[in-house]
Amino acid sequence: MASRGLRVRLLGGTVLVAAGAVAATAWLAVQGTTGSIAEQQVRVNEMSAQVYGSLVDYAATHTDWSGVRPTLAGLSSNLGAGITLTPVGGGPIAGSADPSDPVQTGPSLQIDPLAVDNALARTQFPDGIDPAVVGPFRLSTAEHADLEARIEADVQCLRARGAAATIAEVPGGRPYLRLAQGVASPDCVKDLNVANWPIGFQDTPKVTPTPTEQAALEQLVPAMKSCLGRGEGVTVALDAHGEVRPAAGMHDRRVTQCLVDARRQLLRPYVAPIAYLQVTSARSNRQAGFGLSPDGLLRIAGATAIVLVLTIGVAMLLANRVIRPVRELTTATRCMRAGDADARAQVRASWEIAELATAFNEMAAHAARTEDQRRELISDVSHELRTPLGTIRGWLIATQDGVAELDDELVASLVQETLFLQHLVDDLRDLALADADMLSLERVEVDATELLRHVSAAHDARVDVSIPDGLLVEADPVRLRQIVGNLLANAVRHTPPDGRITVSGHRHGPSVLITVADTGAGIAPEDLPHVFDRFWRADKSRTRRTGGSGLGLAIVRKLAEAQGGGVTVTSTPGRGSTFTLCLPAPGDR
Repeated sequence: MASRGLRVRLLGGTVLVAAGAVAATAWLAVQGTTGSIAEQQVRVNEMSAQVYGSLVDYAATHTDWSGVRPTLAGLSSNLGAGITLTPVGGGPIAGSADPSDPVQTGPSLQIDPLAVDNALARTQFPDGIDPAVVGPFRLSTAEHADLEARIEADVQCLRARGAAATIAEVPGGRPYLRLAQGVASPDCVKDLNVANWPIGFQDTPKVTPTPTEQAALEQLVPAMKSCLGRGEGVTVALDAHGEVRPAAGMHDRRVTQCLVDARRQLLRPYVAPIAYLQVTSARSNRQAGFGLSPDGLLRIAGATAIVLVLTIGVAMLLANRVIRPVRELTTATRCMRAGDADARAQVRASWEIAELATAFNEMAAHAARTEDQRRELISDVSHELRTPLGTIRGWLIATQDGVAELDDELVASLVQETLFLQHLVDDLRDLALADADMLSLERVEVDATELLRHVSAAHDARVDVSIPDGLLVEADPVRLRQIVGNLLANAVRHTPPDGRITVSGHRHGPSVLITVADTGAGIAPEDLPHVFDRFWRADKSRTRRTGGSGLGLAIVRKLAEAQGGGVTVTSTPGRGSTFTLCLPAPGDR
């Protein structure tokens, strides 16, 4: 079998397609998992930022976390996520039960309104302090009403002059005047509590703090002095939005940082303690298998298309490798059916299909040989029958015409011709029965020693018998006589008068070997394969009288095979030939 047979090719193709499918599946799984994790992480980060902003606002307006549970529960319900808040020095506070089948947990975030993470906060705070943290700067009710009344008077004045102005409040609750861009009506403004101050009117507006605010500003000064390491020249003020800023001439980085640190120290008692937030996302319906994202569907479709193309390509490649030689075989078969005996399959493959083509070509060659043999058989039979029939007919016509006299010698000659015909017909009948497996055999235990001696004695004085006594064989005695007789007749016919013929036999394992050797002319090596063919003669010039009918050795082979044995021949040109008959010994049948 070829090293790369059809089985190997089909297996290789199957493995290739399977490997492609597995690789595509693995790729889809990795891509889907990676995409799902990334998408879920983005979702968790978004939810964490939303929860972070809400809790920072809560911490900026509460001094503890005792009332945060409703807020956590509402956020958890709206977002479909688990929220856990753990204050420093306290136990965890869960906003919901643990989500079913959690798939992603967000980072641990610090909740501190005095150190807001601007990357997560909804509003950017340059100093990191949530403006909603008012603490000691919260106005009293009277202060708030008085300030609002004064600003309302300014608003009315500006509106009377056609200017757009409104009252607004900073996150800490302090009211201020909001002017439209480009408005410049300073004579209406009684207080500099103004946002969006017009350029050119006053570059650095000052806000007059209320008594409460002034008291709070004064509390910042000691901490700033300690931070800056100096006891004098440290002052702070409010801007138009109520934000605490260093006084004029104190805007370097160190002063700004010291002010931020002082504010945090001052405001710490007014906010909730620092806590840590953990947001956990539950599995979404799409992740649970109820749907796929458009990108996921596109990836699946692409991978499916690639595997499909690979499968079709491999299938077409294998199919073409099989179909081409099969077509060659089909064409050769049709040519044979049409009568072209020389039709052969020209297949260049090197796998099982090549073996099939070789077997077909051998079959075609055998069929051609069989047809040639059939024709030769008809020709040979016709020739073998024509000669004795012609002889008989000729003599009978001569006798009828009075040319020859039908005496005893002529009658004997005609009888001899009829015997030749009878023998030829019997040989043909034996071959036909053997071919049809219809030979009648009576296989018994036969004394081969006695049988060979009798048959040899009946043929020629040149025959020597060298066989041990009591050599037994399992065979039909009549057919065994016929086999040995044909072999001896063939040997006598091809051995010169001064030659010798030797018949011998012996037991060889489970078989008995009987040999008939002669010292005749021998058989050429190229003729040995045809010795047992029907009507074959080494010397084509020989006739039936000089070379036999050409059926004797064919009958020998058929009779030997019918009895479970066989016959072989070896020959050396110029030295003779040896025919070896192999038959089963008794009990080894």
